Amino acid sequence: MSADVATVTAQVPSSIVDSVKKFVADHGGSATAVLQPIGRMGVRVTLVGSDGILGDRVVDDLAIAKALVERVDGLSEADEWDRELTSIVTPRTGHWAKMAGWVAKQTRFPRARNEQ
Repeated sequence: MSADVATVTAQVPSSIVDSVKKFVADHGGSATAVLQPIGRMGVRVTLVGSDGILGDRVVDDLAIAKALVERVDGLSEADEWDRELTSIVTPRTGHWAKMAGWVAKQTRFPRARNEQ
């Protein structure tokens, strides 16, 4: 008695594949991806180029994220953020301001609630 096992391949949107391929090409030809589930939103695929520059894309689920890693040449998956990976990360100039949003342009901050 033999059973044919059908393998289900996740469909990765071509726009995401193209953007990740461009990231890998622009940042040294190789990159590492850290897959981080973010709840109902999906999975964040954080990219670390071989030059240390960060990038990220969000996909619907873990199967799509793993399929993305398989489809892009030069992209490998890391199990987690470890010392070796974090030591090569070099954020772009101005990255902190982008991540801080409106706070980055403030010159005056309100006093903390626990201060008198």
